Amino acid sequence: MSSQELITEHLDLWTGAVTKKSSSGRGTNGKVELTGVKKLRELILELAVRGKLVEQNSTDEPASMLLEKIADEKAQLAKEGKIKKSKMLPEVDEEEKPFDLPDGWQWARMEAISEYIQRGKGPKYADSGKVRVVSQKCIQWSRFDLKSARFVDDNSLSGYQDERYIRENDILWNSTGTGTVGRAIVVKRQQCSIVADSHVTIIRPLVSEPRHILNYILSPSVQQRIEPDHENSLVSGTTKQVELNSTSVKMLAVPLPPLNEQHRIVQKVDELMALCDRLEQQTSDQLEAHETLVDTLLGTLTQSENTTELADNWARIKDHFDTLFTTEQSIGKLKQTILQLAVMGRLVEQDAGDEPAYELLKRIAEEKVRLVAVRKLKKQKPLAEIVEEEKPFELPSGWHWARFGDVCSIKGELVRPENFPDLRQVAPDCIEKGTGLITENRTVKESGVKGPNSRFFAGQIVYSKIRPSLSKAALVDFDGLCSADMYPIDAFIDARFLLTEILSEVFLQQVRIAENRIKMPKLNQESLTGFVLPIPPLAEQHRIVQKVDELMALCDQLQERLNQASDTRYQLAGAVVEGALN
Repeated sequence: MSSQELITEHLDLWTGAVTKKSSSGRGTNGKVELTGVKKLRELILELAVRGKLVEQNSTDEPASMLLEKIADEKAQLAKEGKIKKSKMLPEVDEEEKPFDLPDGWQWARMEAISEYIQRGKGPKYADSGKVRVVSQKCIQWSRFDLKSARFVDDNSLSGYQDERYIRENDILWNSTGTGTVGRAIVVKRQQCSIVADSHVTIIRPLVSEPRHILNYILSPSVQQRIEPDHENSLVSGTTKQVELNSTSVKMLAVPLPPLNEQHRIVQKVDELMALCDRLEQQTSDQLEAHETLVDTLLGTLTQSENTTELADNWARIKDHFDTLFTTEQSIGKLKQTILQLAVMGRLVEQDAGDEPAYELLKRIAEEKVRLVAVRKLKKQKPLAEIVEEEKPFELPSGWHWARFGDVCSIKGELVRPENFPDLRQVAPDCIEKGTGLITENRTVKESGVKGPNSRFFAGQIVYSKIRPSLSKAALVDFDGLCSADMYPIDAFIDARFLLTEILSEVFLQQVRIAENRIKMPKLNQESLTGFVLPIPPLAEQHRIVQKVDELMALCDQLQERLNQASDTRYQLAGAVVEGALN
């Protein structure tokens, strides 16, 4: 099967494999990473540098003769004093060859095929000048951007020899820093004079096609070695700060095809990368259109004027459930819509026999007075009356608006963690955003966290009051400690329903407004207690929570099937790649 057939026969696989967005790299649509297309790009590069992308031509001058020409050219340049005389380089050992080469190809050291390899130098900067300085920010995965380049002080230009000025077809390779080291580009013709700073290595190939060498640098064969724990690592240092030194670059073994084949390979890579761009754009457009459709249809549920309209809108969604909720984002939005419908009173039917919510609120107020009298609760400042402008929607019969502080009590007994070594400890990063799930917790003894903590008890809600974790809350079923950046909360209504309120958009909208008002990154108690919540009768709260649990379980099943399908597609893509390279 040809390389073109290998790609076109598996288009659904390449475009269908997506995962959560990563923080860097190519192939993202803004929210998810197009893993399949990314895998396809890697495959194209790997096929290219292994000689499996285009057919070999027996009439091509072999790479051994090309190396002789390069050596002659270097000798002539040294004789003319334009470069230093080359030292004898060690042969490429078998252990250094990651794969076999086709006939006519040859392994060669990077230094053997380059006239100049050198790190840039630390410049004396200026706000303006004749020469710009290329930093690592300028070198992205597939883009060279001089907008962020600063200037060299004109008075220091005498310290720059001619070879330090970057030329057309130079390869620039980022050489410092986790997440940055490894990115490389080939320089095209520039309108201004440029040099590199000390974090960028300049490679100036001789005679060879520079974009073929770039493709090898960007291929998985090299990029996987830009890791300090790789057995044949090209970098030194730790995962926090890695360095690609000039010696590693110079000694790197490069698979060199005949020059004519290099040109054919580069042309084919360009064609196939353009196909990847189209696939990527098409997939991104489809995902964006899908997201818009999901937003629109889910919006009809929360905007329904009555139960009949809600039933009609839900029926429309139900008929297309399998095609609508096929991404992690769409399932997340379905969950948020369920929460919103729950707190709007549209998830379960009202029962005229339920005790109205205002009776419940009266009993809560009386209970609070009693707890204050016996000193189990601090007296709370009177909360302002709720005005019409604060009510975002009409409530069903039997419901009532209340302030957050009306239905709960915020507590915060600060203690020293070392006095409670066996209690479990929860921090904001232990809680999954928007779900109320605790993903991990440790005993105080295991965590070793120092400083004051708030003590909480089973049945309370712990809520993060610090930015950017203001939508993190959980109902705990154990006694423990939480960081001082969290509020333990006693609920006087069904605690599970209160958690539903906290995770819903009704609550989150007020959080965003409060965030814009506060200068400090913490949400204070005064703001929190003033939030407005819709309160149903207590019996309806129980029914709502039960229905939310049922629907969230269905969403989790959807998510699990999605994860399994995604894993399968990813494994299939990996299998296709592995089969193509063997």
